[in-house]
Amino acid sequence: MPAWSSSWQLPDQIADVLPSEARHIEELRRLLLDSARGYGYELVMPPLLEHLESLLTGTGEALGLQTFKLVDQLSGRTLGLRADTTPQVARIDAHLLNRTAVTRLCYCGPVLHTRADRPHATREPLQFGAEIYGHAGLEADLEVQCLAIEGLRAAGFGPLQVDMADVRIVNALLAGATVSPSALARIHAALAAKDGAELAELLRAQPGVPAACIAGLQALLQLYGDRQVLTEARRVLGQVQAVAAALDDLDRLATQMAGLYPELTISFDLADLRGYAYYSGIRFAIYGGGEELARGGRYDEVGAVFGRKRPAAGFSLDLKELVSVLPARPLRPAIRAPWSEDPALRQVIARLRAEGHTVVCVLPGHEHEVHEFDCDRELIRVADHWALQALDRTA
Repeated sequence: MPAWSSSWQLPDQIADVLPSEARHIEELRRLLLDSARGYGYELVMPPLLEHLESLLTGTGEALGLQTFKLVDQLSGRTLGLRADTTPQVARIDAHLLNRTAVTRLCYCGPVLHTRADRPHATREPLQFGAEIYGHAGLEADLEVQCLAIEGLRAAGFGPLQVDMADVRIVNALLAGATVSPSALARIHAALAAKDGAELAELLRAQPGVPAACIAGLQALLQLYGDRQVLTEARRVLGQVQAVAAALDDLDRLATQMAGLYPELTISFDLADLRGYAYYSGIRFAIYGGGEELARGGRYDEVGAVFGRKRPAAGFSLDLKELVSVLPARPLRPAIRAPWSEDPALRQVIARLRAEGHTVVCVLPGHEHEVHEFDCDRELIRVADHWALQALDRTA
């Protein structure tokens, strides 16, 4: 088989981004970065690869299976291609900026995954995120949710639903219980899947889990839905002080969000604790059209491994995923111009481009080709000057 016959093929779940989609992604990237800047978030650009121990320390350890690894031919050390940008941003906050005040940072760049997180998803997401460091209050949680909601609405999504949970609830129920890390991971998976039989079997196999804890964990399986979930959770679990405090925070945050966005659907799933090893408090996911569009929450432990355990909250999303569920953009209007060495024509073209117009010079022999742009006007010679006229596309 000739070498060229497969040279164009890419690895599984890795794909080129073609013009119309690439334009849509870039427009969305600019929109979200401008939204973040409007909130006071500063753009950072961490490197795509780092020493592996830096990427996978602390809360980043859970990313080990998702991280591509290679050997640095300069130092001989193992490097990793980032699978998530948050650990890098935490390092920037802790070591490079080293501010004592509140710090707001945002980023947008590719990440690489050894495995896609679901069928047909890309292994090369284009991750946008925003994070706020240095404030432990609910105001920071509210701000990142507002930024996420407003960015998604500006991108054309709606109606939206935000679903909330809090990892402190399960942590409080398990306080004092003796559970191995592997069993804990399976318990969280059973809770997220609403698998009561699996959960019961797991808990029976853990002799160090008190009966009250078992009852509380099983009750979580039914605690999902609208604001009534919080009322029922207080009735069932409110006697545990840390649980009551977490429920109060969820209630306050939901009240604020409902006041700001009356059209927003707010729901709760107190058993869904995906990323439990990463988050330290409230976590949320935002949905639109049945698709998860963004996720985030509070992760106060993220900077501890870098020597600065600062309060932190934020969110991230995949621009490629967003574009895949939005309607395709129409072709961009443009001006068609003939190819000519006439200085007057070149001056007119330069002026139009400086004003923000797209001017496509048609090369000889390619007069009828149209690709990314929809030429609805053309430059024509009128007497001794060049003029714009509407392009007759009915012929």
